[in-house]
Amino acid sequence: MVLLTSIKSKIFVFAVIATLIPSLGLGLLSFHQNEAQINGNVTRELRALASQASRELELWINKHIHAVRALSTSNAVIEGLSAAAHSLAGKSNKTPQALTHYLRSVQLKLDTILELTVVGAAGQIVASSAAEPSAVILPQSWPESALTEGVVLVPPHWEKQHATATLSVAVPVLSYDNILLGALVAVLDLRTAQSHLKSATKSPLGDVLLLDQNGRELLSSRANVTKLSTLDAAVLRQLLARPGESMVFQGLMQHEVIGLADTPAVLPITVVAERDRADVYAAWVDLRNLFLALVCILVLVVTAVAFRMGRSIVTPLQHLIDAANSIAGGDLDVRLPVTRNDEFGYLTRIFNQMTDKLRHSHAEVVATNKAMKQQNQLLETLSITDGLTGLYNRSKLDAILKDELARFKRNQRPFAVLMMDIDYFKTLNDSHGHIAGDEVIVAVAKILGRSIRSVDFAARYGGDEFIIIIVDTTAEMALKTAERIRSQVNDMRYNSNGQIVLVTVSIGVVQCQQSDDATPTAVFARADSALYEAKHAGRNRAHFAT
Repeated sequence: MVLLTSIKSKIFVFAVIATLIPSLGLGLLSFHQNEAQINGNVTRELRALASQASRELELWINKHIHAVRALSTSNAVIEGLSAAAHSLAGKSNKTPQALTHYLRSVQLKLDTILELTVVGAAGQIVASSAAEPSAVILPQSWPESALTEGVVLVPPHWEKQHATATLSVAVPVLSYDNILLGALVAVLDLRTAQSHLKSATKSPLGDVLLLDQNGRELLSSRANVTKLSTLDAAVLRQLLARPGESMVFQGLMQHEVIGLADTPAVLPITVVAERDRADVYAAWVDLRNLFLALVCILVLVVTAVAFRMGRSIVTPLQHLIDAANSIAGGDLDVRLPVTRNDEFGYLTRIFNQMTDKLRHSHAEVVATNKAMKQQNQLLETLSITDGLTGLYNRSKLDAILKDELARFKRNQRPFAVLMMDIDYFKTLNDSHGHIAGDEVIVAVAKILGRSIRSVDFAARYGGDEFIIIIVDTTAEMALKTAERIRSQVNDMRYNSNGQIVLVTVSIGVVQCQQSDDATPTAVFARADSALYEAKHAGRNRAHFAT
């Protein structure tokens, strides 16, 4: 404390503290808010990635269930089981060889199916495409509606015989007069579902893992993964206890990841979406280190300047104190005469310069505040709009749809949602380049902006997909708007390097419903389904989903 008795030491300590406290305080607050924003964005992306993977997996399973059910109704399977039943009644152990050959020929044509097995009503194996078929425990009794509902799914597991993760599907086989003859069991190769876990173009960043009930990795969206691992049981319990919430944990690749879990409705498995924590925060860490380096440099500079200023104060400062008291009283017109050419004279000139700056500071502060308000308005606009098209972005779209759903629940005033994308956009990109593709997206966005009212909302959903929310509108009026947009886009002619490019769009139209549209995700799902129907019907059309 003895060192603080001198003026030089006090100026030195004050300069360092005055530099560190504001810079570190504001910097730490800014970085904390930035970290929270990054974590929120990553959580939303992982939640979308896990939900998409679960949905695609359910679609993949349902597709193969329908295929196996169709195979169970073939004449070869029914007649083979009937022959086996008659053979068993005659106390003969002969296996229908024709059925075995049929199962093998079908299995060889289907890459997804590893083996096909036909079992009798009592569970005995009648014929199989495999030398050693996998065991399947069938129900004691099939439901009366077995023709449409009688499906047994064996939870996915690692099959040593095939050296891969498998999923077994068993469907009942009924005779021509609807008598239960047995079951057809298909062992599916889960590796064929890898491409469905994540889209290379539309899915958010991250990896998708399928884990069994014990946390063992069954399938991954990562390419060239040869060694499968097991997630720690405690981590798996935490993920399952907090569905849809992200957390940091030690991943299967032995490094920290940010991930969350989702459980599909059709299977007792866990879908985990994760991203490398180091990759997520790489830019944040670099910026933090740069900030700390700049603070250190600033402290060194301020320290040097403070030390030099302290050394320059060698004479009494009474005149400066009196003048400073006048300025503190509100008199900014104080100016000290420079009568000496020594250190005091130099300090007097600095004081006079400081006084001049104080007189101009008020105007500068006002101008700075005005500029900051303009910048804040610009940043707010940029945060809710898409940089390419000028339409609302996905984040603003979610907020708008939540508000419309809440308003619909209060006053039952209907609104409609149009989901559209550009037909064969990937082909257009491949043929004419991404610059031409961006120009087509901008042209379509301008048509959307001209085609809706000022109270409606148009947003870029992602890639070549757009969303339009039409308020206070029924499905009939929304369908007319969709048809008008489709027609205008169809009439548009885009010139790319002297070649005329025809552009069309497909549009899915839905109207809000009290029973189905509880969340924005449900609305988007119905609109996406309507868009799929429009594409399935031949594209370049609008389809309304009832």
